[in-house]
Amino acid sequence: MKCREIIEHLNCLAPEMMACSWDNPGLLAGRFEKEVKKIYLALDATDQVILAAAAAGADMLITHHPLIFKAVKKVNDGDFIGRRLVALLQADISYYAMHTNFDSAPGCMADMAAEKMGLTDTHVLEPEGEIDGVVYGIGKIGNLEKEVSLRELAGLVKERFGLEAVTVYGEGDGDTCSKRYLRCAISPGSGASMVDIAIKKGAQVLITGDIGHHEGIDSVARGMAVIDAGHYGLEHGFVEFMEGYLHRRFGGEVEVMKEEKRFPGVVY
Repeated sequence: MKCREIIEHLNCLAPEMMACSWDNPGLLAGRFEKEVKKIYLALDATDQVILAAAAAGADMLITHHPLIFKAVKKVNDGDFIGRRLVALLQADISYYAMHTNFDSAPGCMADMAAEKMGLTDTHVLEPEGEIDGVVYGIGKIGNLEKEVSLRELAGLVKERFGLEAVTVYGEGDGDTCSKRYLRCAISPGSGASMVDIAIKKGAQVLITGDIGHHEGIDSVARGMAVIDAGHYGLEHGFVEFMEGYLHRRFGGEVEVMKEEKRFPGVVY
């Protein structure tokens, strides 16, 4: 099967036109006409991932985060992006990224995260557009299965996403606090820009990643708690999701391999 044909299927799942204007999804390196028998899946195109894909004989690498975000004026081994591009081209691996288009597309990242948290009566947190009468965009907002304390909700996030720890910004002292939470927003990835939107839409708590000190304490001052589960923590499910999708789409036509779950940061 040609790389171009696989991309056509990927665009049925998460069309590139659904990506945010600043984003850079698509075929970032390699050949559209490359014959693909093995696909390697990962969240990021790191040096380790590219080495593993090449060692496994992969013909195509699919990641969530794009390796290239801005114009590349030189492709050589003098910097980490050029080094990785050279390695991909030397191994004849066609490299495709599906980022905010996957975040936004119905049934993909936002819906996957909301489903893991058991949210009901959900709506898109930040709509980006509409296709065939369906609104798409970043994040979801809805109701939890029942009212819970902030500590209980933090434990639920850890359980559902397989995390050892989360950072919580909120009022009260754990289980001794009488405040209960029901209205919840979730935005996988880097969610500092979603704080204002979640507050305006009535969220009592926002589950996201990459929250800084000031975003956290300022959100609490405005009446909304925040659970920072990490950028990787909420998005690593991309790999498993895509593994299932590719198996359903292509069956035995294409072998699918994947990066093992590996948190880039360690908490000691």
